[in-house]
Amino acid sequence: MTSHRWTAPAVMILMLASAGPVLAQQAAPDWAGLHRYQQANAELPAPARGEQRVVFMGNSITDSWAPLFAAMFPGKPYVGRGISGQTTPQMVLRFHQDVIALKPAVVVILAGTNDIAGNTGPSTLEMIEDNLEAMTELAQAHGIRVVLSSVLPVFDYPWKRGLEPAPKIVALNAWIRQYAASHHAVYVDYHSAMADERQGLPARFSTDGVHPNEAGYGVMAGLVERAIAEALRGR
Repeated sequence: MTSHRWTAPAVMILMLASAGPVLAQQAAPDWAGLHRYQQANAELPAPARGEQRVVFMGNSITDSWAPLFAAMFPGKPYVGRGISGQTTPQMVLRFHQDVIALKPAVVVILAGTNDIAGNTGPSTLEMIEDNLEAMTELAQAHGIRVVLSSVLPVFDYPWKRGLEPAPKIVALNAWIRQYAASHHAVYVDYHSAMADERQGLPARFSTDGVHPNEAGYGVMAGLVERAIAEALRGR
């Protein structure tokens, strides 16, 4: 996949993003979650001189991780912008206000598992890839370094059984790794460090096979710290 795949639709993506509130009213109340962090964003001061702010964009995995940032990343200017249940098209729509407008040095994007689960309707791997590519290019166009995260292993979704997500996640992660390597992004591989023999998330890292527990987040913290450091060295 090359950047040309989404260049033509880029105007449409940006138009959709700007029209988010209108579309949300037509489809569902605030479909993209544009109001979730509106006040927090307004209250967040601009980065101090020399500050290397990092924004974590994602779904419930990021949303539940953010309260642990102070303990896991003491003194680090890390900002969580995860929304539970979200898929990549929803993240594209709120990417400007929840990432770019916060002027981070780095964005960590962890997304795709809810697309595979079909949270906002059927989604192909190519659709997920297009949205990850869109977010990456939007960030890079504003001078933000990108860390692309592997999707965490899942053997089965408790809320939608029988989708057999494990091989789809492996295939998506292979694409993310390749895309990051060829598009000046850093890949952080949570999957290899956390998957069991079924390519699922084992009980020592999760209570439901999808969302990490504190031990799982501990593994992720060490990996993402190294990835962020690598991204910052590239600035």
